[in-house]
Amino acid sequence: MTEEELLTLEQRANKLFSGRVEFLLSAPQLKFLPEPDVPEIAFCGRSNVGKSTLLNALTGRKAIARASVTPGRTQELNFFEVGEPTLFRLVDMPGYGFAKAPVKVVEKWKQLVRTYLRGRPVLARTLVLIDSRHGPKEVDREMMKMLDEAAVGYRVVLTKADKIKASELEKVVAATEAEARKHIAAYPEVHVTSAEKGMGIGALRAAVLADAGV
Repeated sequence: MTEEELLTLEQRANKLFSGRVEFLLSAPQLKFLPEPDVPEIAFCGRSNVGKSTLLNALTGRKAIARASVTPGRTQELNFFEVGEPTLFRLVDMPGYGFAKAPVKVVEKWKQLVRTYLRGRPVLARTLVLIDSRHGPKEVDREMMKMLDEAAVGYRVVLTKADKIKASELEKVVAATEAEARKHIAAYPEVHVTSAEKGMGIGALRAAVLADAGV
């Protein structure tokens, strides 16, 4: 894609996200999923990676996705509709890597997520969010492996890029790209974002639009 085409896509994405974006439902079990009638873009990441904050920045809303007071508390798939009429949905997946959660809760999470990833025909792309301050951790690698096994293409997104020095960020980006290259379903390109500063948000919006095919 040329720079001009990318700019046009970003402009279209910005316009679309400034329009209708609404919460649809929360699905604690697969039987509560909405009809698979539009493409879905899913967001996943460790419990304190800043997923809700990024979703809010992406959609230009202050609190469409609510951050839980207790990391790892949300154990449902949250669906948001974009466009009028609905062109695609954003899916906020429950955070992973929560150390204090009971074993049964973790197993329930794994079953819900794994089944959704493998059995959702309209899932167009998943975004794996990783904290720039830490880079890929073992739980992130496990999630990436799960996506590889489910044959779900995904993009790796670094969050909170404003929280570390530029020189450190370069190292984290390089390490994350190296990790992504090890995974068959991962895009080699890593998105670097800061919800607080607006860094990389336009490019990520364009990527979401391209992945949704709209």
